[in-house]
Amino acid sequence: MSSVDFVHLQCQSEYSVKNSLVRVSKLIESVKEAGMNSIALTDDMSLFSAIKFYQKATSAGIKPIIGAKVSIDFDLGHYDVLLLCQNHEGYLNLSELISKAYLNEQGISIVSVTEEQLISHQEGLLMIATPISSDISQFLLTNELELAHSKAKHWQAIFKDRYYISAQRTDRHSDENLLNLTIELGLKLDIPVVATNDVQFISKTDFDAHEARICIAEGGLLDDSRRLKFFSDSQYLKTPDEMSELFKDYPQLIENASEVAKRCNLHFKLFEKNYLPAFPTPKGKSIAEFFSEESNKGLQVRLKDLNVNQKSYFERLNFELSVILEMDFPGYFLIVSDFIRWAKENGIPVGPGRGSGAGSLVAWALSITNVDPIQHDLLFERFLNPERISMPDFDIDFCTDRRDEVIAYVSNKYGSEKVSQIITYGTMAAKGVVRDVGRVLGHPYGFSDQISKMIPNELKMTLGKALEDSNELKARYDSEESVSTLIDLSQDLEGLIRNVGTHAGGVVIAPSKISDFCPIYKGSDESDVVVSQFDKDDVEAVGLVKFDFLGLSNLTVIDKAVKIIAKKGLSEGLIDIDKLKLDDPKVFKLLQDCDTTGVFQLESDGMRGYLKKLKPDSFEDIVAMLALYRPGPLDAGMVDDYIQVKHGAKVRYPHEMLEEILKPTNGVFLYQEQVMKSAQVMAGYSLGGADILRRAMGKKKVEEMAEQREVFVKGAAEKSINESKANEIFDLIDKFSGYGFNKSHSVAYAYISYQTAWLKAHYPAPFMAAVLSGVMDDTDRVAFTVGESKKNGVIVIAPDINQSEYEFSITDNKTIVYGLGAIKGVGEALVKEIVLEREKNGKYSDIFDLCFRIEKKFLNRRAIEALIYSGAFDLFDIKRATLIATYPRAVRQAEQRQSDSSKGQNSLFAEVDSHTEYEKNYIKGEFLSFKNVMKFEKNVMGYYLERHPTDWYKSDLKSIVCTLPKDLVFRNNREVRVLSLISDIVYRNTRRGQMASLTLEDGERRINAAVFSQKLAENSEHILLDEVVVVSGKVNKDFREQWQIVVDRIDPVDRVQIKYAKYLKIKLTKENKNEYLELCALLKEYPGKCPVIIEYQSTNSSGRIPLPKEFDVSLNRDFLDLIEKKFGHQKYQIQY
Repeated sequence: MSSVDFVHLQCQSEYSVKNSLVRVSKLIESVKEAGMNSIALTDDMSLFSAIKFYQKATSAGIKPIIGAKVSIDFDLGHYDVLLLCQNHEGYLNLSELISKAYLNEQGISIVSVTEEQLISHQEGLLMIATPISSDISQFLLTNELELAHSKAKHWQAIFKDRYYISAQRTDRHSDENLLNLTIELGLKLDIPVVATNDVQFISKTDFDAHEARICIAEGGLLDDSRRLKFFSDSQYLKTPDEMSELFKDYPQLIENASEVAKRCNLHFKLFEKNYLPAFPTPKGKSIAEFFSEESNKGLQVRLKDLNVNQKSYFERLNFELSVILEMDFPGYFLIVSDFIRWAKENGIPVGPGRGSGAGSLVAWALSITNVDPIQHDLLFERFLNPERISMPDFDIDFCTDRRDEVIAYVSNKYGSEKVSQIITYGTMAAKGVVRDVGRVLGHPYGFSDQISKMIPNELKMTLGKALEDSNELKARYDSEESVSTLIDLSQDLEGLIRNVGTHAGGVVIAPSKISDFCPIYKGSDESDVVVSQFDKDDVEAVGLVKFDFLGLSNLTVIDKAVKIIAKKGLSEGLIDIDKLKLDDPKVFKLLQDCDTTGVFQLESDGMRGYLKKLKPDSFEDIVAMLALYRPGPLDAGMVDDYIQVKHGAKVRYPHEMLEEILKPTNGVFLYQEQVMKSAQVMAGYSLGGADILRRAMGKKKVEEMAEQREVFVKGAAEKSINESKANEIFDLIDKFSGYGFNKSHSVAYAYISYQTAWLKAHYPAPFMAAVLSGVMDDTDRVAFTVGESKKNGVIVIAPDINQSEYEFSITDNKTIVYGLGAIKGVGEALVKEIVLEREKNGKYSDIFDLCFRIEKKFLNRRAIEALIYSGAFDLFDIKRATLIATYPRAVRQAEQRQSDSSKGQNSLFAEVDSHTEYEKNYIKGEFLSFKNVMKFEKNVMGYYLERHPTDWYKSDLKSIVCTLPKDLVFRNNREVRVLSLISDIVYRNTRRGQMASLTLEDGERRINAAVFSQKLAENSEHILLDEVVVVSGKVNKDFREQWQIVVDRIDPVDRVQIKYAKYLKIKLTKENKNEYLELCALLKEYPGKCPVIIEYQSTNSSGRIPLPKEFDVSLNRDFLDLIEKKFGHQKYQIQY
């Protein structure tokens, strides 16, 4: 403990977002090491870390002082003050002030409150005028002493003895002058002056890293001499002795700081009480009565058409009701039930359930879930344990497109000031921080990007771990100073808070305004939502209840598919997806065939592999696979055990008493509920006690486990199980408890898997159209899904201006029409206008007709060109090059027609058809070769839809001894020659040098090809993206057991053609016979070894003319395109 009593009253943490390197945990450790017994945290305009700071400090025996640096708006601009909470009233006022700041109209960058707002909310707060940035300091620094004097008196009159001025010595040029003026003013007005250090980092050596953080936030460079610098290396966490030495000429400033700290005594009551809004109930009924009535009514409705033992259902209901009422949670259930009911009444799809909540019969009765827990043997105690009070937690899935409507409903019902979403904090992750630091160090982007790409793509990857795992990164770190400097500085910043965001689904609903519990935050954009300043853990700590409104895109897909089916008359009205029978043979046939693209949770390659082995034939198999397909069970071989027993292998149960529990899962401990039941059956646990055992096994705490083992062995002895066997079974349950999955969640999600599979099995085109509409912004997924649809016999009609809508649609149960919204550069407004006009006045006759009928404001150049290149106008049988050249004329002509029409200036010859008045003159555009047609199509589509660049050579395959990837037969070490497009190239450094991984494709199949270092040097000039080549090599399997081609040689396709070509035949007709001389000149421009034969045909004669050897040509792509350009389509043929 230091002999000097000093408290830092101005300290910022990483939660100030743009500045400070102070991490809360490290701050508390350092404060304790320095012998201080108290510390204030005063982040910029926020209390983001208040609860974390409070918990860390109190647990370490340090007194926490909660405050903030607050920006105040006044006539001359903005200034800053420190506000410290004396008590809970002060906290509420500070919370309210900060909340108002984010709801006030924000300027370009300043979030602030007005002086009037501060005056209205000053009770319980201490105010400290900060050095440099406060109003007082600004007046003193500009020598406006009278203004400083009057302003200080103004605040003194309001805050009385709660007003202070601070001074600092941080080696900045204005410090000493300001210090003297401040002390003089303080003495004159009897205002205490306190010493502060505006702490931004823990150690003096952290200054450079802090400057880098500032540059990252501001977009500056570290070595930019023009950069304004607002911080000094003295702004570290000085010890009391250092501060005492610094202010040894003014010791009273040190004492005053300690006196301020003594006046701040805010205490939070954490985890003591949960606060919910009052749910409205009918007059004269308590919430308990209303809750019980609604639950009983709901269960009666649920059981109406079911052939079940109703007595057991109502017994279970009464048990659950007693627990929920005892825990005082009826309001929570009613709130959730209410917004789910509203969503369903308004046509918003809601998921069947998620998490352990599906184990509650009350939740099923109130329509919170759609899962009958008794039918699926689910346990209520897994959700709410009567022996361990904890808040229930329903995670609710809504249709992604309409989730915000449900949040808006809740906000309107309870009051917008009582509802907010929950904040999240983004951090500086390994790859990102390397790029950021590289930029502020002035490195070219390519350098930093190259280093960041050496960091492995793994979850929770750190730079320290990357240096261990990546030999390449470690080698460069050890050998290059620029790399080691980059990595070292990046490690100082790694993991710091970088930005704030919004939780995926968390919403809090308070009984009064949110700021009564925590401040709120709102970004400056209009689209930004209001969020709590506490994250999900901290809102729960202060007693706010979190409701999860999650968006699930698969619900959107189901909803769209059902509507498409009904719209096309494929079903009588909307299909009630929640009433499907769970034993449809078509569904299980689809799963056994592994046709699971678009099927929820079952579409990954790994899952398909296990479905192929499993051959599921029951709903329980789907439930099991969702639980099994996770790293733990996969690594433990549990999936294989489950499958083998299903197909006849003998099952061995650990004990005969466990047979009934494990039989449904083929002897495998699969679900957490089985762990709980095992403890109940083997050792007499209650299900509540068994849930506590399950939790203890999950935490692996030695003391808890020892206590539970003793209870288990004692209980087992009462069931005549000896100690040795009891310990053996306890260890077995403990082992598998780590793999056990929440069955309630698995069952709930299996419903969605089944529903999506059912739709695909019965309505393939509508379902896949809905899937495609949900991924329109992801080209790779569109390409894959279209390919999968075609494989399964679904026809996909290319973009068509007279059939396509914005999203993917259908013509019948087996035919999808491409959605124009999936074309790059085509906006929703234009497409909706095209479709609306088409539905109103009929199909378009040509591009002129479309331009005339669509308002000019929608017709932008990029969109029209994208539609042309995508083939949306191909139905008019006009070449794309011609349409590209013509459409500006069509637009101008349409404008003229629209202008004439609006002015009433009809032609003198009104009777004459208007089409003769505005002639449709097409302009012949620049020649587009097949290769360029494909190139432009891919640019707007993102992939090749109907045709592929390799199609040009299909008739040559046999002659040039090649095969396409789709026709390749895989056999180890088999030599192959593959004609394909190179669609992806990735270069990697290995111990033996650089290698390249290529993706080869033909539009139907993709295969990998590896070009090792020696062959890479020989073939590098021919490795070009989007080029058609002939790849020669051997087939084998890579380290992932995937087939690949180990490349020996890569040739341009024209070189291979020359090798096998006997001659080139060029056709001349009477239309172009006069171009013979031009042809001869052209041939001489491309000399080579391929003979040329002219085949001519006229009205009276035809024949063949072999040209002399001097006209032999080279068969490269440019030459062949020129022949086609000058003489027309299909005017040449290579003869082999």
